[in-house]
Amino acid sequence: MTTSVHRSALLGSDNTAGVDPAVLAAIAAANVGHCPAYGRDPWTEAAAEQIAARIGGEVEVGFVFGGTGANVVGLHPLLRPWHSVLTPAGAHLETHECGALERMTGSKTVPIATEHGKLTPESIAPLLWTRDDHQYATARVVSISQTTEYGTVYTPAELSALADFAHENGMLLHVDGARLANALAALGVGLREVLRDTGVDVATIGGTKIGMMFGEAVAFLTPDAADGWRAARKGAAQLPSKGRFVGAQFSALLTDDRWIANGRRANAAAGRLAAAVTALPGVELVHPVEANAVFARLPRKALKRLLAETTFAVWDPTRDVVRWMTSFDTTDAEVDWFADRVRAALDG
Repeated sequence: MTTSVHRSALLGSDNTAGVDPAVLAAIAAANVGHCPAYGRDPWTEAAAEQIAARIGGEVEVGFVFGGTGANVVGLHPLLRPWHSVLTPAGAHLETHECGALERMTGSKTVPIATEHGKLTPESIAPLLWTRDDHQYATARVVSISQTTEYGTVYTPAELSALADFAHENGMLLHVDGARLANALAALGVGLREVLRDTGVDVATIGGTKIGMMFGEAVAFLTPDAADGWRAARKGAAQLPSKGRFVGAQFSALLTDDRWIANGRRANAAAGRLAAAVTALPGVELVHPVEANAVFARLPRKALKRLLAETTFAVWDPTRDVVRWMTSFDTTDAEVDWFADRVRAALDG
C-alpha cells in the first residue's frame, strides 16, 4: 500500500485501520488443526469467560460478526413486534443500520433529539405518556451508544441514572458498545463499573474498531434479557461457524487490557488533533472531544480543498460539519500531517 493511499483514508473511520499485530498472531496460533465449530471451542469459551469475569455476576456472552448484527442479537430477545426502542436521533441503530432492527424484530426505533448525542431521563420522559395507549408502540428499551456517535462519553453516574429511570418505567437499558474500549480508556474504569454497577441489561462490546479483523461480543447481564439469544443470533445469520477465530482475537485484546491501551492511544491522537486544529482561525469544534472523534466546522472552500486530498465524513453538509476519527494505530506524525493539511486548506 502506498503512503498516499494510506493517508487518503487516515481519519475517515476507525474501521479504516489495520489489525493489531497481537490479534494477527492470535489468529495464526488458533489456526492449528481441527476443533469443534459454532463456538464450542476453547478459544471462544476462554474469551467469554474473560469478558464475564470483568463484568461480574451472572453474564451470558456471545460472539457475532459485526456491529449491526450485535445490536440485532442483543435487542431481539427483549422485544415483541408491538414494542419500540427509544434511542438518540443520531444513533447507528436509527441511522446507519439500514432498518436492520425493524426488519428482524418488527419493533420500531423512536429517535430523540439530544445535546452531544446523550440521552437523559429528562429527554425520555415526555415520550412515555403513550405507554398506556394501545394505539402506540410500547416503549420497551432505551438504547444508547458508548461512546456516542459524537464521540462523547457517558459517566457511570449518567448510566446509572438512565438504567434506574428505564427500570422504574418498565423498560430495559441496552448499550451499543462498538467503541466501548475508547470509553473505558477515557473514564479510567473497567467493564464492571460501566455495565454491572450501573444496571445495564444488555451491552455489545466492540472489537472491530479497536484492533480486531472482525467480530463483536454481546453480553446479557440479566436472565430475562438473555432468554432466547442463541436462537436470535442464528436466525440473524450472526453465528460464526469457525468461532475460534473470533474468540482468539478477543482474548488477545483482553490480555493485559491491550484493548484499553489501544483505546487510550486512539483517544490521545484525537486530543492531539483537536488541540492542533482549534489553534487555527476558521475551525470550530461542535462537540466536546472526549474519546477518538473530532467534530469540527470548517469554511466551505477549505473543506472542499481538504476533501481533494484526503477522505473523511462530512457529517452535516448543510452546516459544513466534518468528523475525523482516530484509531489505535494513529501516530503523532500522522496527526501532525493532517493538521498541516487543514492549515494549508484554510490558507488556500
